Amino acid sequence: MSTPGLNPASPLKLQFPQSLAVYDDYAKAQKSVDFLADSDFPVDQLMIVGTDLKRIERVTGRLTWSKIAVGGIASGLWFGIFIGLIFALFTEEGLWQVLLSTAFIGATFGLVWALIGYAFTRGQRDFSSVTQVVATKYEVLVEHKEAARARELLAGLPGALPDPFA
Repeated sequence: MSTPGLNPASPLKLQFPQSLAVYDDYAKAQKSVDFLADSDFPVDQLMIVGTDLKRIERVTGRLTWSKIAVGGIASGLWFGIFIGLIFALFTEEGLWQVLLSTAFIGATFGLVWALIGYAFTRGQRDFSSVTQVVATKYEVLVEHKEAARARELLAGLPGALPDPFA
């Protein structure tokens, strides 16, 4: 019989979690959990939860027709070689003949599709970027039955608990 509120199939749930501490970065939250683990605390009663999510987009460069073309050729070439290797397993033709023909066809299609896709944007996005979602706060939660012991142990780690008067 399972305990109400706990789903054994979901390790991401605690029955009655309480906040132990909130940190500005993940490394500090991880350090506090590691300290508790070293103190023989049952760390399966803890969770680190990232909160206050924000999306960060780092612009890496300007897009031009030539960059789009090179990228399309490269991705099409890669895909063409991959398909060529698969075809080579099932054909009597020479390996190089199959690889060269599929690489050429892949590069051609990659070039055409990349240029068509870029043309459809009509200059609305003339830059490349990488995107990441990050948390601005990390909260360590503890099962209510172990909260007092966790706070007591964590008090022994300098700087582990945030200063409530800061």
